Amino acid sequence: MPENKKNVCDEKVFKELYLKYAKELKQFLYFKFGNLTIAEDLVHDAYISLWNNCQKVIFNKAKNYLFTVVNNAFINIKKHEQIVHKHQEKVIKINRSSTFETPEYLLQEKEFHDKLKNAIDSLKDNQKEVFLLSRIEKLTYKKIAEKLNISVKVVEKRMHNALVILREKIGNI
Repeated sequence: MPENKKNVCDEKVFKELYLKYAKELKQFLYFKFGNLTIAEDLVHDAYISLWNNCQKVIFNKAKNYLFTVVNNAFINIKKHEQIVHKHQEKVIKINRSSTFETPEYLLQEKEFHDKLKNAIDSLKDNQKEVFLLSRIEKLTYKKIAEKLNISVKVVEKRMHNALVILREKIGNI
């Protein structure tokens, strides 16, 4: 059948269009988004749109129609992301100015840090070492045990004792 006589509403013709352009559309969107799942979803949405509008789209214009649909979807998603990002920035700015940067908060934060530093300094050296390796350097108990050449059980005991002391001095941390 000549291409100018093909009807997009015919299932065989529609399938032909899918097989012919779906991969190219997905690659186009993947390049733009860097996300294969979104690309696949938008390609499927474009074909749904084509099927819903098959009476209006002639076969020779189907490729342009599909690429226009996915490109418009891409633009809409990016615009939405910009709006969300602007809103999030405003919320963060409001939160910072209303709670985190108040003089009272800054004073409380400094007092807490001083209290924490003093509490850590009051630990025995072996407890302090295990606590700092665990909480600051984010080492596992096994890695701490290897580094200090002690057993994991000893690390657990020192950490437990350190936490008990810290809880007594500053509350739950």
